Amino acid sequence: MPADKRLVLAYSGGLDTSVAIRWLAEHKGYETIACAVDIGQTGPPNPQTTGEGVGPGSTELKRVRQRALDCGAVDAEVVDATAEFAEDFVGPAIAANALYMGKYPLVSALSRPLITRHLVRTARAHGADAIAHGCTGKGNDQVRFEVTAMAIAPELTVEAPIREWGLSREAAMEWAAARDIPIPITRASPYSIDENLWGRTAECGVLEDPWIEPPAEVWERSVDVAHAPDEPEELTLSFVDGQPVAVDGKELGLVDLIAEVDRRAGRHGVGRIDMIEDRLVGIKSREIYECPAAMTILAAHRDLEDLCLEQELAQEKRSMEGRYAQLIYNGLWFTPLKTAFDAFVATSQRYVAGEVRLKLHKGHAAVVGRRSDRGLYVTGLATYDEGDAFDQSKAEGFVQLWGLPTKVWAQRQGPGSGVKPGSAPDPETPA
Repeated sequence: MPADKRLVLAYSGGLDTSVAIRWLAEHKGYETIACAVDIGQTGPPNPQTTGEGVGPGSTELKRVRQRALDCGAVDAEVVDATAEFAEDFVGPAIAANALYMGKYPLVSALSRPLITRHLVRTARAHGADAIAHGCTGKGNDQVRFEVTAMAIAPELTVEAPIREWGLSREAAMEWAAARDIPIPITRASPYSIDENLWGRTAECGVLEDPWIEPPAEVWERSVDVAHAPDEPEELTLSFVDGQPVAVDGKELGLVDLIAEVDRRAGRHGVGRIDMIEDRLVGIKSREIYECPAAMTILAAHRDLEDLCLEQELAQEKRSMEGRYAQLIYNGLWFTPLKTAFDAFVATSQRYVAGEVRLKLHKGHAAVVGRRSDRGLYVTGLATYDEGDAFDQSKAEGFVQLWGLPTKVWAQRQGPGSGVKPGSAPDPETPA
């Protein structure tokens, strides 16, 4: 089919998006512009090898661009968005302690609205009619890409070639081989990998059996705890306005800070997540995540909030964090409720500043100390030793008033009141 339309494809360089370029030309008449967004997916240093990583913007992204052209794209762009990802997406997630199901730090979910934003920008720059993604019909990312596009560019069509063609991964590999499409995957290594600055995910292959332990080759950013150092390592994170700004007193930009924490925590086996996840589309899936920096930074931030947030504010914030994470997971980044939550979270972070000391050891990032000039912990009120400034003489009246509703209930309706449920006692009869 001759191409008479132009489309921008979110291109990862993997199997599905490589096949999609040719498929969109043959079946939909699109000429494709590939857009690869660099959000740190080349990864921090590998703790299991030399300790020297290639870093964002490396030659790997250049290979991805060339692969897109080799697969038939009429043009290909690589966008350096690592800093943008860190500041505009990871930063708010840190402030909100965003963990889906209390476990998953939203590695992929955080990146999708950013990637879509760049797809839209590229489409408008090239006069494209549509954008496209490489998601299947049973995953979450299709929702994230498409709903984000609806929110920021409702005039554009969104194509989902993988969802349409219905090919299994095996069939897609055969389809690519028949057309000499270069793909970086083999039948011996069938994992589907998604990676960025905030972490790494792995799916498919033997990982689809939730009974089987993930093979060693699945993990890249952390060591097995059996091979982690026997001696613990301490790490101190400094925060200002709820954002990490320094490691062991050395100020770093957020990108470099995350990479540094990822390297050091990964060396101790921190951040491995193996979970059964409730997908947006209604199925359960087995997910493997590797997030040394994310889990370490979030642990520190939560602990510092306990020190700095007023009690009622802290309680309300904790109650909304799961909902905030769910909005991101469900692809609702650019929505009114998310915007309102962001305003609340930003206000809550004004006094979240200080240092948190963590001990990295055998898969754990344990908080062992915290301090803040803005903290609400007052030694004189908390101590039982000399210098106790808490006036205990006022406690009796406080307890009496606090327990008054319970006391009245017990007298009028409780088990010892003699009143059966459904009966109407004489209101004039004293309890």
